[in-house]
Amino acid sequence: MNGASPGPSPCAPIVPSSLAGPVLCLETSCDDTSAAVVRGREVLSSIVSSQNELHAQFGGVVPEVASRRHTELVNEVVAAAMSAAGVGWDDLAAVATTQGPGLIGALLVGLAAAKAIAYRRCLPLIPVNHIQGHIAANYALGVEAPFVCLVASGGHTLLAVVEEGVAYRVTARTMDDAAGEAFDKGARLLGLGYPGGRELDRLAAAGDARYVRFPRAVPRGRDFSFSGLKTALLYDLRGRDVAEVEAHRADIAASYQAAIVSQLVEKTLTCADAEGLRSIAIAGGVAANSGLRSALGERCETEGLQLALPPLSLCTDNAGMIGLAAGFLPALPWPTYLALDAFASDSEARPARPAKRRPRAARPAEWS
Repeated sequence: MNGASPGPSPCAPIVPSSLAGPVLCLETSCDDTSAAVVRGREVLSSIVSSQNELHAQFGGVVPEVASRRHTELVNEVVAAAMSAAGVGWDDLAAVATTQGPGLIGALLVGLAAAKAIAYRRCLPLIPVNHIQGHIAANYALGVEAPFVCLVASGGHTLLAVVEEGVAYRVTARTMDDAAGEAFDKGARLLGLGYPGGRELDRLAAAGDARYVRFPRAVPRGRDFSFSGLKTALLYDLRGRDVAEVEAHRADIAASYQAAIVSQLVEKTLTCADAEGLRSIAIAGGVAANSGLRSALGERCETEGLQLALPPLSLCTDNAGMIGLAAGFLPALPWPTYLALDAFASDSEARPARPAKRRPRAARPAEWS
């Protein structure tokens, strides 16, 4: 270098106090590649490309396979979301993406794509916590804080007291398995297809939930536990001959589902009562379970509680919920987010480091 000062920056590093325009959102935390365009609390488009068929042969999500598939799909899914929303690049006010928690390789694909788009368009970037996204899905219904939110999925089961926006306080967690994992493992024991939770729910709808009395014993306090229930199902099936299992597969599924749902419902209502809150919401993939939606609806009606049931499209992982959460979060200015990293668990979350200043060549002609 000859000591010359770097060329002028092509973008003004300003964080808008409010984002009036649409936000392009990405979600790649697990095995669904999703992009959406969200304006305020309105989801203008939401495209989800599922990898269920790809992972079915393995009986579960293979992280490396998921990451590679995200890389193949992300540009196509973004283009589809932009087209469905009827917006162009110049219309965007910001880009939002899931930062974590989730599968680290999968998260990095979405984060890298979001950074590239935001940097090239001189836009701010909004990193979103995946749990905050699930909680925010309820705002599409017009829900207002404070409320208790049951977040239940394949990787998470917790009770969050949402104080304002997407700021929440965790009051209970699972001590072992997540509820979604319990559904998936139960489905596998019953010989059902993938994804297991959905297949078990479908089978349980035709069964008698009183057929097997699975243990309802749960930990003291607010925390959840499902590992013992899985073991109980395993031994119950071992104690029956093949013909009996085949004849009563739907009844066993219904009984097993009822035991999971019972714990989720009881713990959620106990939390609401202890917190003095009259509004309850659910979020996550398990929120799409018909047994849970029905049981929680009946109990809330009996207790005179308000219940928010997000549409099924916003229960499983999707970029629409990321955009709804982004509306409550600060945007990182261009280009400070370039050093932002993904995190697999909340304990690994780190704030973005300030971007290093490097000698900059003259900006491309098309930026002039």
